[in-house]
Amino acid sequence: MRGNMRRVGLAAAVVAATLVGAPSAMAQTAPVLEGGKTSPVFGYADAIRERVFIESPYDSDKNGVKDIIAIDIKRPKATSTGLKAPVIMDPSPYYSTLGRGNESQLKRDYDGDGLLDLWPLFYDNYFVPRGYAVILMDMIGTNNSTGCPTVHDESDNLSAKVVIDWLNGRTKGVDKAGNEVKADWHNGKTGLIGKSYDGTLANAVAASGVEGLTTIVPISAIASYYDYTRTNGVVQRGNHYLQSLASTVTNPDRRDYCKPVRDELDRNDGDATGDYSDFWAVRDYLKDLDKVKASVFITHGVQDENVRADHFSKWWYGLKERGVTRKLWILRQGHVDPFDGRRAVWVDTIHRWFDHELYGIQNGITSEPAVDIEVSKDVWESHTDWPIPGTKMTDVFLQSNGAAGQTLGAFSGGADATTTFRDNNLSENNYLSLTSNATQQGQKRMFLSPPLKKPLRLSGTAIIDLQASLSKTQSNLTAFIVDYGPSTQTTRSGDGVSTPADAVVNCWGGSVPDDTGCFKETTKPQQTVTQWRVTKGMMDSSNRNSLRIAEPVTIGGSYTFSWPMLPEDFTFAAGHRVGIVIGANHSGYGSVNGMTQTDVTIDTKRSKVQLPIVGGYSAAVQAGLFGEAVEAPVGGTVPATLSLALGAPASFGAFTPGVDQEYTAKTDATVISTAGDATLTVSDPGHLANGAFTLPEPLQVALSKSTWNGPTSNEKVDVNFKQLVKKTDPLRTGSYSKTLTFTLSTTTP
Repeated sequence: MRGNMRRVGLAAAVVAATLVGAPSAMAQTAPVLEGGKTSPVFGYADAIRERVFIESPYDSDKNGVKDIIAIDIKRPKATSTGLKAPVIMDPSPYYSTLGRGNESQLKRDYDGDGLLDLWPLFYDNYFVPRGYAVILMDMIGTNNSTGCPTVHDESDNLSAKVVIDWLNGRTKGVDKAGNEVKADWHNGKTGLIGKSYDGTLANAVAASGVEGLTTIVPISAIASYYDYTRTNGVVQRGNHYLQSLASTVTNPDRRDYCKPVRDELDRNDGDATGDYSDFWAVRDYLKDLDKVKASVFITHGVQDENVRADHFSKWWYGLKERGVTRKLWILRQGHVDPFDGRRAVWVDTIHRWFDHELYGIQNGITSEPAVDIEVSKDVWESHTDWPIPGTKMTDVFLQSNGAAGQTLGAFSGGADATTTFRDNNLSENNYLSLTSNATQQGQKRMFLSPPLKKPLRLSGTAIIDLQASLSKTQSNLTAFIVDYGPSTQTTRSGDGVSTPADAVVNCWGGSVPDDTGCFKETTKPQQTVTQWRVTKGMMDSSNRNSLRIAEPVTIGGSYTFSWPMLPEDFTFAAGHRVGIVIGANHSGYGSVNGMTQTDVTIDTKRSKVQLPIVGGYSAAVQAGLFGEAVEAPVGGTVPATLSLALGAPASFGAFTPGVDQEYTAKTDATVISTAGDATLTVSDPGHLANGAFTLPEPLQVALSKSTWNGPTSNEKVDVNFKQLVKKTDPLRTGSYSKTLTFTLSTTTP
């Protein structure tokens, strides 16, 4: 009897679905909305699986044969009976090597039929039942695609563009038997999503401006590969990192074959100098931001030590300048997918994002606050933009005060004109430590605020403006912003994510025996600290003016070294101290041409850091960043002044009798007024006279400006004269003239 009752309940659910336009799953040709979102009315177990091979225009391995791109497609069965589905695609080089997601899932074809059984990640499980097609693309040179990885040369960058061209009928694809396959089930809209290398491919395709790409969701993605391997000329990933990564993502049985391609990367990467070149330009998507037409939903961790946070910030700033539709999540973790940090909210958010962008469902997501920021573990804020509105770049001066040490000031000053330290290739811990011997031994400089009276929040990108001289022709300069005081932070170790042995498993979307869509929940390990590196930044002194052309300094010469720090959104608690630490040749980032043990002399009258402070200067003063605020009125008085000076006398020259002609002349007046208003007038011009004789036509005078609504100083006013002489006007030999009176007056002294 209880079993019959269950069957009746199921039938009622089917009737309810019929009322919103879903006669049966077999005949369904459009998504069904529930709560404003696409609902899982399409099957998962009966979804169509395909593998398609698409010829690219590239020959990455230079064997004379065009590279072939392999894609795996999973789409609702209803796409064979009329459903037009958008595509969610994750292009990746990792499907046969490192795997995807926190559990490092690989593509698996267990039964050897040439079709995927295990699909990494949850996108297919969740979105296919909701009417989407999901494509997992093997980047050129990886897994089932041919060629060799080039680490974001054009063949890497635009692999996914070729797939979008196929989806939109602009190029040909075939199955494993060589039969042509067309995406006649596609609705013309594609979204790209992916983390790290995958998200970088999404950025690259968006920067190509390809038609048919509607949105991208880059997760911890690179905006410029130069910025990934260098920082302002400092080589951070040397020893030919690109060839190492290319080897990692290449199928093991093809690594020897692809060695010539990796050798070419070695020859051109410029590790010896760290300078920008055409080799890096093709891997720089920031230069092509004008081509981006797809909307962009970025997510990135500010503690990402792999793909540093300046990748998301430069992309974000550039998209804003161009009016691109955009959304942003800022995580207080490292190189982490939000699926492993805020899982339920993330799935719901990208669900609504894709519904809006790919199905055109008006669910209001683009009217919501554009930015979500994790301010502490699992504590989130929403804002209309980032940096947070109300943030102002605020000058904070680096002052030196003899035995009192180095402090932060609201203005240029301090007892000392300079302070000097000698670098010793310190570790980060030694740079940040308040008690390390490095301070006493003069191996760094620490500029400290007093304990804050109120919280102080940074939001955005700080900039170091250092006026300094060096004892050698080249050095790598380093800066840190540090929070001194007890706090609990999400650890940077392991990117701030951990998977317990007894982790809870939860499932997202449909499941089949070989692909369950179930994943372990993660945690965010915390640590208690007394000092915390908020952000850092560095530059090669030789790249102070250009990343392409190195310019060694003259020993002892004074130079401006200015560079951006990594972006942050961080609040210093009341009672904590803000520290700015300056060093050189930071351990772990190497030195150029052995330029260690460099004396760096800082001009403490002209050096400063620009901090993106929420609330600006007034917030800094209220927080006590500069110590106790003391009002010191400074003033002066201005005497009432109305001053008018005329230029050289105007002259029409010689009048010609018997000819119709209008003569012109000009001079100027210089006006000074401290009044609230002022008016410049001229007496009645009348007629020019030569003794008893006058010209029949009146003299005309025009002023370029005659009224002011406030003070002015040394403002020039054009005074233009006109005199008409007709051919019948009698002219007497001699000079015609007229004296005029100009008056500057005010009603509000």
